[in-house]
Amino acid sequence: MNSYFTINMETLKFKTNVKCNNCVAKITPYLDESDNIREWKVDLDSSERILTVTGEGLTKEHVIETLLKAGYKAEELN
Repeated sequence: MNSYFTINMETLKFKTNVKCNNCVAKITPYLDESDNIREWKVDLDSSERILTVTGEGLTKEHVIETLLKAGYKAEELN
């Protein structure tokens, strides 16, 4: 009998003040160490520097707090 379960992944998007690849390198350890975050990326080509985060049990507060610890700001996009 095969057993499997569905993971409820959620994707959130944020406007950030991440400017360049050096900034991405600075936030990487913070986002990678979060248990809730499975994948993330920053669109440096966007003028709003959109951070897209996918994971389980994500909250906007958690992502914003994680970026603040790294020295950056984030504002959730609707």
